[in-house]
Amino acid sequence: MKIALTCPASLPATQFGGILFLCIDIAREIAKKNHNMTIYTTDLDFGNGTNLFNRKLPITEKYDGFTIRRSHVYSKIKLFFVNPGIYMQIKKDMPDLIHVVGIRSFQAIVGAVISKLHNIPLVVSDQGGLLTHPDFEGNKIISFLYRLQEPFIKFIIKQARKIIVANEYEEKIFSAYCDKSKMSLVRNGINFENISSSSFDFKKKYKIKGKMILFVGRFNKVKGIDLLLDAYVEICKLREFDDVILAILGVDFGYQNEMMEKIIDLKIESRVRVIQKPPREDLIAAYHACEFAVLPSRWEMSPLTPLEVFSCKKTVISTDAYGIPYVVIDGKNGLLVPPNNPKKITESIITLLNDVNMRNRLGYEGFKMVENECNSKNMAKQILQVYSSILNK
Repeated sequence: MKIALTCPASLPATQFGGILFLCIDIAREIAKKNHNMTIYTTDLDFGNGTNLFNRKLPITEKYDGFTIRRSHVYSKIKLFFVNPGIYMQIKKDMPDLIHVVGIRSFQAIVGAVISKLHNIPLVVSDQGGLLTHPDFEGNKIISFLYRLQEPFIKFIIKQARKIIVANEYEEKIFSAYCDKSKMSLVRNGINFENISSSSFDFKKKYKIKGKMILFVGRFNKVKGIDLLLDAYVEICKLREFDDVILAILGVDFGYQNEMMEKIIDLKIESRVRVIQKPPREDLIAAYHACEFAVLPSRWEMSPLTPLEVFSCKKTVISTDAYGIPYVVIDGKNGLLVPPNNPKKITESIITLLNDVNMRNRLGYEGFKMVENECNSKNMAKQILQVYSSILNK
């Protein structure tokens, strides 16, 4: 099979987040089965700035058994990157099937248009929650711009042969746009073998002594960093936790300055280590070094970060918002609290700090979940079955 995957970003922009890694893992694992896999994407280069599109990146690059084809972004609104060259790239290559990842993207629109014009089967994965993201409830201009996307979303869904959903919550969202029979449930997976060990000591590198709790994610208010800081300041007041440090790793998505000001206002700067744009290997080392992670998001569809934490046999505190409980299962592999509740976050942090047996048990259960189900090999196997069911009809 000759498969075209579209995504708003790919390597080297690893800090773009989840769908980038999903796309890479799908391409790599299915390429191992001797299929021709190409990711069509932009020239986003997060490593050198969150708004940099780098013409010096190769247009075509072979990587780990698959191909990445980039085209330049000429304009953008938030994370909507317009790279017109992607149209001719896909059209010229004429794949057997197009799989768009991230439905609210220019790349998905192009994929759907080519699918319709050339009668190429289309598969859709979203991960973005369609129109459920909190951004729709905030800035009226941004909300209006997002709403303008709805006709394109409906067109893409109508054109698709299959919609791949990551959990039952996402299935419910798509049910407003199409029949359930059009959907295939494939849980997200990660390449846990690349995460399950670290080549260096994170605490030693960053001169952190004592215990460390961890936040990893975009510096965006939707991720609940403000809630974590409000919870952590209460931990800092307790003498038995004088040796506990909070490490915050990520890249700025509009909240960094406010976050840094809040840390200073709370007078906890000596107890917080902020690491901006960390290399991938530093993230992995941080997972291994932490006691547990705290990820108090106000919204997530099907988060990958908890799976990465689980891969290191560590556990997670998160919220019971939206799609999170399908990944972090309260009392089984992690602890869940209500959204926007710093007091409950504080209580959960204290619970885990005081109970190493609970930490170990929850972390091991999370590891087994990744090992047995939520890994990239299993995910790609199921997605390949979706492709085959369409092309073999």
